[in-house]
Amino acid sequence: MATPSANKVQQLKDMANRLRVDSIECTNAAGSGHPTSCCSAAEIMSVLFFHVMRYKLDPPKDASNDRFVLSKGHAAPVLYAAWAEAGLFPVKDLLQLGKMGHDLEGHPTPRLNFIDVATGSLGQGLSNAAGMAYVGKYWDKASYRTYCVIGDGESAEGNIWEACAFASYYKLDNLVAIFDVNRLGSSSTSLEHNTDVYKARLEGFGFHTIVLDGHDVEALCKAFHDASTVKDKPTAIVAKTFKGKGIPGIEDELNWHGKALGGKAEAALKAIGDLIVNKGPHGMLPNPAVNDAPAVSIANIKLSEAPSYKKGDKIATRKAYGSGLIKIGNSNQRVVSLDCDTKNSTFAEDFRKVHPDQFVECFIAEQNMVGVAIGCACRDRTVAFGSTFAAFLSRAYDQIRMGAISQTNANFCGSHAGISIGFDGPSQMALEDLAMFRAIQGSTVFYPSDAVSMERAVELAANTKGICFIRSSRPATPVIYDGQEEFRVGLAKVVKQSESDKVTVIGSGITLAEAVEASTLLAADSINIRVIDPFTIKPLDKDTILAAAKATGGKIVTVEDHYPEGGIGDAVAGALSEETGIVIKKLAVKELPRSGPPQVLLEAFGIDRNAIVAAVKGLLETV
Repeated sequence: MATPSANKVQQLKDMANRLRVDSIECTNAAGSGHPTSCCSAAEIMSVLFFHVMRYKLDPPKDASNDRFVLSKGHAAPVLYAAWAEAGLFPVKDLLQLGKMGHDLEGHPTPRLNFIDVATGSLGQGLSNAAGMAYVGKYWDKASYRTYCVIGDGESAEGNIWEACAFASYYKLDNLVAIFDVNRLGSSSTSLEHNTDVYKARLEGFGFHTIVLDGHDVEALCKAFHDASTVKDKPTAIVAKTFKGKGIPGIEDELNWHGKALGGKAEAALKAIGDLIVNKGPHGMLPNPAVNDAPAVSIANIKLSEAPSYKKGDKIATRKAYGSGLIKIGNSNQRVVSLDCDTKNSTFAEDFRKVHPDQFVECFIAEQNMVGVAIGCACRDRTVAFGSTFAAFLSRAYDQIRMGAISQTNANFCGSHAGISIGFDGPSQMALEDLAMFRAIQGSTVFYPSDAVSMERAVELAANTKGICFIRSSRPATPVIYDGQEEFRVGLAKVVKQSESDKVTVIGSGITLAEAVEASTLLAADSINIRVIDPFTIKPLDKDTILAAAKATGGKIVTVEDHYPEGGIGDAVAGALSEETGIVIKKLAVKELPRSGPPQVLLEAFGIDRNAIVAAVKGLLETV
């Protein structure tokens, strides 16, 4: 309703002040938090949760419910208060804010059953919301809408504007971004209350933009109604607000960011409480959801057919990534591929050709791509695979880290790993990516060494909880596995072995191929080695590696197209750290690399077959 009744307007004003009271009380009980940030957004939250949004409480993440993302995650108490006042849980539970063991944490996380994505690292929520809106418009084709509240301070983050470009390009008219322009963070924002500049920027990005007084309930109701009538473009509401609204002596003042009110709380609560006209139970209920989101199953996704490569043929694992995507896309229409204008190099292009409606071009905006993928994966509506050069995923590391906190099941494939890419040089060479993804909580890190294992890695990632990273390589490597070979997360493969093996050599991708070649050279000198393909670097198959080490006199050589820190060698050393009688020689890229032919670079930086031969012989001579 564009113009609510006078009674409803008063109810919404009262609710805004109830939300302020709740936020001040719970942050004061916690002795920490951002009550002033909550107060600036109180009318926005009141109108959204008690007039605009359509949702059910059981369950709060029903597929047909409207979505809400609080990008300014430090205002979590006002969000918790909105859900409590809506009846999801008792209002008194708000006083457990920040207490150890309670899920009402200082910033929102999906430990709470009403939170889709973790927020608090600023500037990311709009990308998540755009992913949710994309799913709603193009795949679910459902009535639910997505709302995202953004702080004006965080609009200095480039990720916000990447998300704006994406939302406009894809005409996400089911997305509303609300900018809470309260002018103050820890210091004054660069634009302060200059809402005309926000309006110009957002219109320049293609948003239908409305500027209003963010404490005017009637204006907010009208703006949200107008947004629901706009077609083929997202809406932005630029709400001029005041930090600490309603708190005497604190409203619109510096130095109150991130502070509970302490001794000033009593006066603040009285001043705000006096503004509430209807003192009794409010009796306000959510608008019912439109139950039109389709039933979706993303369980037990399989390759539509087994890998059909011929052993010995040389196929780049990046190409097999595209083949694997196609095959799981054949099996389930909810498999989604996203890419950052590198699809012809990552071979996501092959998937796009076969399944164009399941492909999302994110252009050169890696942070946004990761955020959109996380949004797409919410509520188990899709199985998302995002791809780009592995080196460029480092630009989105914070988004990936927040994805883990969000308990996302999004998958990422990084191609062009290591110096083996050759001529493009160090700016394109991912040499930190294994360390980066191994450090992500709950992650699974795949490093397939041939086309068969790559297709199986894609299949496994589609069914594995948490963030999955698949490392792909540019050079073609020999097919070493039969199409029916079974692969499991955390299960290594012994590629070569004999009863007289002297040393265990562990490599992946191009270095596994080099290790196999080294085994032939060493055999000519009557030295047999055991060659292991870890398949997953996290979790690592400790049992297989330890058994091999014991069978080869405790001598191990690891070889990787990666810097020494945090890669295969460190993973092996960490897994065996409590074992005795084991010596590990780590071969890795130990200097800043440069351009050159791949094989020349492998030799120059000491990770080719000859370096492996020398390392094996050196171990045998010294141990």
